[in-house]
Amino acid sequence: MDKSKHQINRRKFLSTAGAGFASFAILPNIMVNQQEKSSIRSNEEPSWEQDPTQGWIPVSDRKIRVGLVGYGASKFAAAFSFQHHPNVEVIAVSDLFPDRCAELAKVTKCNKTYPSLEEMVKDDKIEAVFVATDAPGHARHCIEVLKHGKHVACAVPAVFGSLEDADLLFEAVKKSGLKYMMFETSCYRPDNYAMRQIYNAGVFGKIVYAEGEYYGGGMPTPTSTGTPSYKNWRVGMPPQWYCTHGDAYFVGVTNGSFTEVSCLGMQSLSLTRQPGKNVYNNPFGTEIALHRTSEGGMARMARSNDTPGFGAEAGRVRGQRGSFYGKYEGLEKNLPDLNRPPLPPGVEPGGHGGSHGPLMNEFVLSILEDRKPLVDIAMALNMTVGGIVAHASAMKNGEWMKIPQYKF
Repeated sequence: MDKSKHQINRRKFLSTAGAGFASFAILPNIMVNQQEKSSIRSNEEPSWEQDPTQGWIPVSDRKIRVGLVGYGASKFAAAFSFQHHPNVEVIAVSDLFPDRCAELAKVTKCNKTYPSLEEMVKDDKIEAVFVATDAPGHARHCIEVLKHGKHVACAVPAVFGSLEDADLLFEAVKKSGLKYMMFETSCYRPDNYAMRQIYNAGVFGKIVYAEGEYYGGGMPTPTSTGTPSYKNWRVGMPPQWYCTHGDAYFVGVTNGSFTEVSCLGMQSLSLTRQPGKNVYNNPFGTEIALHRTSEGGMARMARSNDTPGFGAEAGRVRGQRGSFYGKYEGLEKNLPDLNRPPLPPGVEPGGHGGSHGPLMNEFVLSILEDRKPLVDIAMALNMTVGGIVAHASAMKNGEWMKIPQYKF
């Protein structure tokens, strides 16, 4: 891989900060506790299943001093509500574009700006940084933050197409002793959260089969390039390099991993996805991966960038003792609490199924409580590298390939 083509600067992240994709187009409902279910219609973001602040208890009165970087197409630096958390003080913001940097400072009510992440991380007052830059820069930017002794949270994916970067990031986190968390939104969608609680309670048993889907809806055209991106990093990108929204429906549920993969791709209608027409030499607009899992089961992970129809970030699991497709069905009658954790007053659940606020709150709590965050470096990489190897398999017509494993 020619890293000079891929390791470019700031990214302006995915989707929209508000409604996001319609996540439950294929899910009829979701069990929110043992007795109640809330119906979710197609092409609609689910509402929070309870008052988001109900039951919230502060764990500390300390304020973590945070820097935010990246305010492009999706304005993600401000979309996760750091600026509204009672245990956070946003003391600096950054974007390579001065107008975007100024707007980010305004919406977060922050008085200090920096022209780049590289300058911002030199500020000794900052304790933690949220990296919402270009995907090809994620690993490099997070390593830079860690080198300067700061905790780091990052938008997805953890790395972009490089297994070498995965190893470098993993070692940097281990060496630093600091918190790293990837903000994978599917992990705090209500169905995924419910699956994880059920799995952790032992109710599923081992997962026999899992499915995850990430479809970016939209009619493909010969010249379509998709969501705007810094230096056009999205143009022609291999679908499975941006796989985590779907892969979370096994890795995020079980904290397991994919061990090997066979993946097939289908050529896109877009002329930007032709060999020699993009920097990745990628011909595929859709890639479907079949994984062997660390539990010995199977997982099908579908990723399509430019097929028309409903968008989806969704999934389902079948376990030895029960399954989840919108609700739990199985042998166990007494389920754990499936409601998502409460949020501090003022913190909105946000987009991607109400996952933004919970992800940010989990990162903040991991620092305050000095514990491992949910999507730590091992889970983040196990959720990312399977897609990198899957694309390599698709380029070899579905050849079975081994996937690196990360444990922390």
